[in-house]
Amino acid sequence: MYIKSSLFTAIFLAALLLACTTTGPGGKTSLIFIPTSQEVAIGSGMAKQIAATEKILQDEVWQNYVAEVGRSIVDVCDRKDLEYHFTVIESDQINAFAAPGGYIYFYTGLLRQMENEAEMAAVVAHEISHVVARHGIKRLQTAIGVAVAYDLTLGGEDLEAIETAIGIGMGLVFAGYSRSNEYEADDYGMTYLTRAGYDPRAMESMLGKLAALGESSSNVFEKLSRSHPETQDRIRHIQTRIKKMQPISTDVTVGQERYQKALLRLSTKGDGQ
Repeated sequence: MYIKSSLFTAIFLAALLLACTTTGPGGKTSLIFIPTSQEVAIGSGMAKQIAATEKILQDEVWQNYVAEVGRSIVDVCDRKDLEYHFTVIESDQINAFAAPGGYIYFYTGLLRQMENEAEMAAVVAHEISHVVARHGIKRLQTAIGVAVAYDLTLGGEDLEAIETAIGIGMGLVFAGYSRSNEYEADDYGMTYLTRAGYDPRAMESMLGKLAALGESSSNVFEKLSRSHPETQDRIRHIQTRIKKMQPISTDVTVGQERYQKALLRLSTKGDGQ
């Protein structure tokens, strides 16, 4: 009983020390007790598993393009305490996801649904927002249990604890986020999209387009579906934000021509040349 109590006390005290962790625009903070160094170690381990099980697109043009857009969003986001990694996976799945530690993944099936760079940037901003808000690590620290959480909180090189967290994290990353997490990622994403100079209307067009696809696809991005009230609420929320931005500057980036040219490289399945 004393040992268990000591574990809880140690985690509680460590959590208090880390309570002011930034998790969003406007100085928002959350209770995060897993250190960034451990989050990155977990994300790196997950990235190795993903590289071993998924087919990475062998096209430097696309890999560099997504990374370039990603860096433009990172430059204006509220979390710069880690290095972000952007990877395109060759798959017909219409999806994208973020792993802890700044690892962002895009499927070519999703890229084919976009019409311009601003829409791609909207999805990038949404996924980066999950990392900023530490949504993945919040779910993980709830799921891993007290003993593993204690080991990770200490910030040492407990490989067993990290491996356990990687295994649990792999299960969580494809499970989808909560409704509140998605609203938050939409909200932060709109802020970062606008800060980076992209057309904010791309967030609305992206959500609407993918919601329509969701009627016939089980793997559509963020499980959007036009028939789900939650999706419609998210779209209306974005529409309200856009109305408040009127008039929108004519200098915003859309990137139609560049994106369409890049899409030609994906016109044939598996063609990365």
